[in-house]
Amino acid sequence: MKNAIITPEEARLPPGELALWCQLRDLGGWERQYPLSNKRIKFDFAHPTLKLLVEVDGGSGGQAHGTPWGREHDYRKRNDAVCRGWRVLIGSTKQAENGELLMYVRRAMGGVG
Repeated sequence: MKNAIITPEEARLPPGELALWCQLRDLGGWERQYPLSNKRIKFDFAHPTLKLLVEVDGGSGGQAHGTPWGREHDYRKRNDAVCRGWRVLIGSTKQAENGELLMYVRRAMGGVG
């Protein structure tokens, strides 16, 4: 990993998001907390040029993905992104930490897993 230094802001990320961010930032073109259609609704990671979004479920502090309300919110958010022409990848904290989610990201970016 080229950018091994973690900023104080990055250190506050949930573990899965931090693990994936440390992998994505070396690939270039990635942004964190990307607002798509509404400044309050953000995706964990986005590559705007490729119209590729990545969500790590079980991550961010304000959103309870596991609650009925949280799941409904996530479904709406992801469906809205797809309707706008984006591709959305979703993974767990474990998949972000063990590199499995990165494998899917690389494939979606046109590389080989």
